[in-house]
Amino acid sequence: MDDLEVVRRINELADEEHRLERAHAGTPLGEDELQRMRAVEVALDQCWDLLRQRRARRGAGVDPDEAMVRPVDTVEGYQQ
Repeated sequence: MDDLEVVRRINELADEEHRLERAHAGTPLGEDELQRMRAVEVALDQCWDLLRQRRARRGAGVDPDEAMVRPVDTVEGYQQ
């Protein structure tokens, strides 16, 4: 997946996240929607991480195509 594909996926996921939020403005999400929202949030975190990896690898003169999607536990365990 190249940078453009990662950015497209980020945009798709962000659009889905916004649709879920707008569909329930003022009302809580149902259990299925909460699970989907969490899955979207995790996928977004993984995509952003992959894009950062690709950019860092490119900046270091290393092949960005060797960057890999990291496991959920790794990506969600980052300290902010």
